[in-house]
Amino acid sequence: MTQLSEQPPANARRWWQQTMRLALLTLAALAVFAFAVHAFVGALDTLVFFGFPLGYYMAAQGSVIAFVVLVFWFVAWQERIDRKAGVAEPSPRDPEGSL
Repeated sequence: MTQLSEQPPANARRWWQQTMRLALLTLAALAVFAFAVHAFVGALDTLVFFGFPLGYYMAAQGSVIAFVVLVFWFVAWQERIDRKAGVAEPSPRDPEGSL
């Protein structure tokens, strides 16, 4: 693993831009599930999901599930960005990264 400071400035800038874009996209998705879904609970209650009104389900369980999925999605994309920039952590199974 190389440090980001050891990368050429153009690569470091590109890594930072991609990381910020990913973070902002993730925050926007979190905001949708945290605020927008709950703002429309009444309208969503007209639909039924697994025997529960969809608004209730999304407020009680759907948002939490979406948050967990977003965390795993964010980590996977950040790993791709890091590998592409050459600053990823070594894999635990990587013999070159072991001591």
